[in-house]
Amino acid sequence: RVRRATGEVLDLGVVSCRVVTDAGVAYIVDAFQNLVELENMKYHGFGTGTTAEAAGDTALVTELTTQYATDNVRPTGTLAEGASGNIFRTVGTLSPDATVAITEHGIFSQAAVAGGVLLDRSKFSAINLISGDSLQVTYELTLTSGS
Repeated sequence: RVRRATGEVLDLGVVSCRVVTDAGVAYIVDAFQNLVELENMKYHGFGTGTTAEAAGDTALVTELTTQYATDNVRPTGTLAEGASGNIFRTVGTLSPDATVAITEHGIFSQAAVAGGVLLDRSKFSAINLISGDSLQVTYELTLTSGS
């Protein structure tokens, strides 16, 4: 959902259904061993890269840095259960302080840019934002039982 500085709200619907990474899966396994905290997967990274997603991704292709409201710090998402008990949801909002054309999004285990584990990366058509606009992203990971 894009909220323009003018107050206009654009609901973009689902823009991507993509790839949980190898590193993200390993992080989940580490969480079962109590080596890491799964609830740290709440930091929303945004970028301008256009390379297709792949399970081997460990970062965004071209992550924002100084365009974040706080330079080099990813927005922190809220943590919640989705519409059912098998859906993990985090909602984060990008409020850039510069003009950007966002084409990729990822969920990370830390706020600082250039670090943390990438759980999932999505690439999509450009979403153009200017200073004063915001982009709210709802990320959901559905875990299906019986498999």
